[in-house]
Amino acid sequence: MQKSCKNVYITTPIYYVNDIAHIGHAYTTIIADMLARYSRLVGHNTYLLTGTDEHGQKIAQSAEARGKTPKEYADEISGKFRALWDDFDISYDQFIRTTDENHKVGVQKAFSKMFEKGDIYKGEYEGFYCVPCETFYPESQLVDEQFCPECARATILVKEESYFFKLSKYEDKLLKWYEDNPDCILPRAKKNEIVNFVKNELKDLSISRTSFDWGVKLPESMNEPRHVMYVWLDALLNYTTALGYGTDEKNMDFWPANIHLVGKDILRFHAIYWPAFLMSLDLPLPKHIAAHGWWTRDGEKMSKSKGNVVNPKEVADAYGLDAFRYFLLREVPFGQDGDFSQKALINRINSDLGNDLGNLLNRIIGMSGKYFNFNVSSKDVEKFHKKELDEVNTIIDSLESYIYNMQINKYLEEIWKTLSIANKAITDYEPWNLMKENKEDEAMALVALITNIMSKASLLLDSVMPHKIKDIASSLGIEISTENYNKLIIEKKLIDDIKITKVDALFPRIEEVLLSQPEVSDVTVLQKDVSKYESKEELEPLELDGLNLITIDNFFETTIKIGTIVEANEVPKSSKLLILKVDLGENRTRQILAGIKEFYSASELIGTQACVVANLKPVKLMGYLSEGMLLAAKDEDGLSLIRPEKPKKIGTKIS
Repeated sequence: MQKSCKNVYITTPIYYVNDIAHIGHAYTTIIADMLARYSRLVGHNTYLLTGTDEHGQKIAQSAEARGKTPKEYADEISGKFRALWDDFDISYDQFIRTTDENHKVGVQKAFSKMFEKGDIYKGEYEGFYCVPCETFYPESQLVDEQFCPECARATILVKEESYFFKLSKYEDKLLKWYEDNPDCILPRAKKNEIVNFVKNELKDLSISRTSFDWGVKLPESMNEPRHVMYVWLDALLNYTTALGYGTDEKNMDFWPANIHLVGKDILRFHAIYWPAFLMSLDLPLPKHIAAHGWWTRDGEKMSKSKGNVVNPKEVADAYGLDAFRYFLLREVPFGQDGDFSQKALINRINSDLGNDLGNLLNRIIGMSGKYFNFNVSSKDVEKFHKKELDEVNTIIDSLESYIYNMQINKYLEEIWKTLSIANKAITDYEPWNLMKENKEDEAMALVALITNIMSKASLLLDSVMPHKIKDIASSLGIEISTENYNKLIIEKKLIDDIKITKVDALFPRIEEVLLSQPEVSDVTVLQKDVSKYESKEELEPLELDGLNLITIDNFFETTIKIGTIVEANEVPKSSKLLILKVDLGENRTRQILAGIKEFYSASELIGTQACVVANLKPVKLMGYLSEGMLLAAKDEDGLSLIRPEKPKKIGTKIS
C-alpha cells in the first residue's frame, strides 16, 4: 500500500452471537486492530469496523432454548463481545449490529436494487440445510448422505418457496477478478480453492427463508411478509451499511474495503458471494480478503467437552494484554493453523519480550545512567556507527510490504533483527571498556545508537503492543506520533538529545503456568471409585508405545483408544474390582483394574470392546499393576461402559 492512500478501511467479520468470544475471535480482532493502529500512525485516514451478526434460525433456536426472545439473547451476547473488545482496547471506529435499524434499511435497499436489476427471482428451493453453519449443501457434498461437510452435524431437508440470487451469472466476472487481482485473496494459496469452486459451475443462491421469521424482512414493495433474508446476504452487507449505504452514506468514501479479515471457514462466503453481490450493486470490490487459520490448544482441537477452550480474557489477565497480542501475531504465519500452549506463550514472553526487548531497554537505562547521568546525544552516531545504522534502515525499508501483505509474523521477525543488531553492538564495542579508555565520545555514540534503534523499534511496535510501547517511549523521551514516524522511519533521522527515565521491568520473567487447568468431569468416575479401595502406590513412568504418561490432574491431555478385552478375572478379596487383559494393538496386552464387578461379570466382558485411557500413569491397586482406565458413565440406574457403536479396529484413537 502506498503512502498516497488517504483512506484505509479494515473490517473483522461480524461475529455470530451463538456463543461468547474465544481465542479465534480475539485473533482476528487483534490483527485488525494492529493494522488499523499502524495505518493511523503512518498517516492514513483509517476506519476499523467490527460487530455482531444476530439473525438466523440458529439464533432463534438458541434464544428459545434459554427462554429468551431472539433480540434479548442477541443483546446479551453482543454486549459481551463489545465489552471484551473494549477491555482489550480495540480501537474500532464502529461496532455494528445487524439488528441496527440503519443496517436493515440498507440491506432492504440492496435487495431492491438487485431485484430491479434482474439478479433476483422467485422460485422453490429443495436442499439440505445445516442450521449451525447457516448453509445449504447439495446432496453430493454431504457426509454419509446426511451430515454437514463442515461441522459434521445432521442437516435437514428443506423444501420451501424462496427468492434466488443469480450467482451463476457472475461466474466469468468472478474468475476475471481473481485473475486480474493476484492479491485479492490472501494468502495467495487460498485463492486456488476458491477458483476451483467457482469453475465447478456456480449454482444460483437461495437468499430468503419462510420457515422462521428472525431476520431482515424483504422490502415492503415486494409484499412478501413471510420471507426473511438469508443470513449471509444480511451479514455481508454490513461492510457497506456501516458506512451508510442505503441511508446517509456519510462514510462511503471509505469504500472499497482495503482488507476484509476472515477465518478460513467463511472465506467462500466472502470471496464468492460477497463480490458477486457487489457486482450486482455496481459497487467496487474489496482490495484484499485475508483468511487466517484456526487455533488448537496443545495440539488438540478445542472443544467445550474437552474443557480446553482458550478464554482470551483469562490469558490476557494472566500474562498481560500486550504479551498476548504479541504471541498471537508472532507465533503463526498468517493463513496457517496455530497452536496455543502456555509453554510457547511463556517462552515468547521470557525470550522475545523479556530478554530481547525489555533487557535492551534496561541496558539503555543502565549505561546512560552509569556513564552520562541519563543524558543521550546522537551527534556522533553516524561517525562511529554508520554500518549498524545502514543495516537497521535497510531492514526497516522492507517492513511495510509485510504489513499489508498479511505477513505480520515476518514483520515482527525483521524488527527483532534490529534489536539483535543493537544487542550485538554492545557486545562488540564494550562500552565499559570504552569508558575505561577515556573514549567517552565513542561510548556516548554507542549508547545513542542503541537508543535510536530502540526508538525506531518502538514506533514500529506500537501497533502490536500499544500499552507497553508507550512505557518504552516514555522512558526514551519520545512521542509515538505520525510526525516522529516520518522523521525516524521515513526520513531516517536520529532522535534529538534526550534524557532517559527509569521504568519498572516491562516483562518480568515467568516461571510457572498461570492459567487454570480444566476440571475433571464425571467421566472419571471409575478412577475416582478405584482410588477408594486401597492405598495406591505410584510407579515410575513406563514407556508405552511412545505415549506421554499423565496423571489424573491432566486428564484432558489423554489419549483414548479402542481396545478388546481378551481376558477377565475377579480380584480376590475385592467386591468391586475385575482384572482385565486388554488388546490395544500394541506388542503386548495391557493389564487394567476396573471397579465394575457390581455391574459386569468377568465372563461377559471377554471379546467385547471398550474405550481405554491409554496414557494414564500406572498404579498398583491391592498389589496388582493397572496400566490404563476404562471409560464409563454412572447414574442412578447403574453403570455402563463407554463402547464404540460398531466394532472398530483395535487401537483406533478416539478424537
